[in-house]
Amino acid sequence: MDAWVQRAAEQIAERAERDLEALVAVSSPSGDRHGAEDCVAVVRALAPAAATVERIPCSSPDHADDVVVRLRGDGSGRLLLLGHLDTVVPHERHAPLRRAGEQLTGSGSIDMKGGDVLALGLLRALADGGPDAPGFAEVALLLVVDEEWRTGPMVHVERFAGWDGCLCFEAGELAPDGSDAVIVRRKAAGTLRVRARGVAAHAGAAPDRGRNALLALGVAAQAVAAQHTPTGDDRLTAVPTTLHSGDAFNVVPDAGELICDLRSDRTAAFEEVRAAVPAVVGGVTLDAQLARVWPAMDSRAATAPLLEAASALLGRPLAAAGRGGASDASHMAPAIPFTVDGLGPRGGRAHAPGEFVLEASLRPRAEVALALAQAVLAHAG
Repeated sequence: MDAWVQRAAEQIAERAERDLEALVAVSSPSGDRHGAEDCVAVVRALAPAAATVERIPCSSPDHADDVVVRLRGDGSGRLLLLGHLDTVVPHERHAPLRRAGEQLTGSGSIDMKGGDVLALGLLRALADGGPDAPGFAEVALLLVVDEEWRTGPMVHVERFAGWDGCLCFEAGELAPDGSDAVIVRRKAAGTLRVRARGVAAHAGAAPDRGRNALLALGVAAQAVAAQHTPTGDDRLTAVPTTLHSGDAFNVVPDAGELICDLRSDRTAAFEEVRAAVPAVVGGVTLDAQLARVWPAMDSRAATAPLLEAASALLGRPLAAAGRGGASDASHMAPAIPFTVDGLGPRGGRAHAPGEFVLEASLRPRAEVALALAQAVLAHAG
């Protein structure tokens, strides 16, 4: 293994659990300004002293500003590190970090504060320098506060377009043969919202005078689920996830909303799913709209030489993998062809109680990130 990668990974791993505890201690659900500001305060404390910290407007309205932690050097090459500080966990269900055997369990630990900690560690390693450390012109860590529920475009793409590489620190994984894997392919992601408008009526005295929005949304959910073809050409998944309708047990519900999660290799498939929802069911009007569309990512060809160089620095193979989940890396990939994701630690139960990071994965995943950073900067030079 490359000497700088080995030494820097050891230093990152030594303090990773403590840094993760500090970041997970802050409850930061998407859209919560106070939580975001408290997270940024922790980031400032963990950033290298040589870095400058800049706040830039978030892509989503009514959110706290995003943060950029920036290092400037006298070498060549510009490298973007990418992560997010927001979680899906509401304040009342937030859990601070605790150790459970080999697991470091806490809200947002794997999605993606564990990755943020490794990105900050990489930034410190580059700032520390040394005779065998890679040189660079600029390295920036962009941490956004709205990744978990952004409905519009990501506004930062143009700011970093043309940089030499982007490393995103969503959760890591292993390849089927047990080697470390990184993500170079992601599906497009869509959110379909179906709103129903019916007619209210007394459920006991005059039920047939009503137009039941709940039943109509059930039909819509079945129509969406019928489009689910994960083994098809588009690898389309169409999953109804939430349904809200009705306010009282004895009233025919006159309104409601259905949310469905869509993933596909082709964004046009989302419009086909939307078109499959009937406009009227049992006298209830259904309005189906795509509330969010995130692009697909396929950087396999552009990153192949990078992964080969990083494998040589690691002294072990590094596998290219794909994933269905959405990520900000998908937004950056068209502007920065050398975009690699999945550089965070390994863990599980993202978006669920008991979310965890595997402590034993912190050092090897730090090695992967360091090797890729060195490969990008060497290629740029």
